Amino acid sequence: MAPVRVARALRLPIIAITAALALSGCMRTSGPVAVAPPPGDPDSVAYGQYAPAPVADASGGGAISALRSAFASAPRGYAVPATVQMAAGPPAYGQPPIELARSDSGYHLGPGDKLRVVVYGQEGLTNTYAIDAAGSITMPLIGSVPARGRTPAGLAAEISGRLRNGFIREPSVAVEIEAYRPFFILGEVQAPGQYPYVPNMTVESAIAIAGGFSPRAKRDSVTLTHTDASGSGRFVVPLGTPMSPGDTVFVSERWF
Repeated sequence: MAPVRVARALRLPIIAITAALALSGCMRTSGPVAVAPPPGDPDSVAYGQYAPAPVADASGGGAISALRSAFASAPRGYAVPATVQMAAGPPAYGQPPIELARSDSGYHLGPGDKLRVVVYGQEGLTNTYAIDAAGSITMPLIGSVPARGRTPAGLAAEISGRLRNGFIREPSVAVEIEAYRPFFILGEVQAPGQYPYVPNMTVESAIAIAGGFSPRAKRDSVTLTHTDASGSGRFVVPLGTPMSPGDTVFVSERWF
């Protein structure tokens, strides 16, 4: 009977030790391991500082210690990065693009230009006037006024001087270009002829307005006839050359 009693006496401690070892093994089971995000990770970019996933503590304490550490270090909220914070006031859209319209201040007038002449306080004189073939405009009271070769500001000063001479005490005059004189395109294009000038035109855009090249056209250069205050000249120019009102473009035929 003595051996039986000894076996019964040792059974309880053995069971307790086995249970303790089993529980200790379960508590030390490794949890999921967090992997640091790669550079440029969407979450890191959008929310700023990256918060890693809980990592099991293998040095002691098991999963419970790991969970405690995770909850202690977990962020309570996300901070908006400085790069995406909204600025006070309306958004700024940057500087507007550079104005490409032709400056009328240095433009020399010529036959075919249509002008808007404004005489402030004088509705009978304010009107649209076309420069005729002789290079002049005709206005009430003062009659014919030479305009060829003048700038809009120069013509306004001339009109003001004539009105001041016995008609209006202190006239205020402004001259604006309402429509430029046309340009001409001849030679190997689909529709040669006369077309309205558009500010900032080039030879290439003039050819496009005329329907493009004909099948026999020389396509690398053209002959441009230009007339200004210094006289008239003919030049062989590439397609990107700027044009002026009244210019004539001639597209020649290729030889092969």
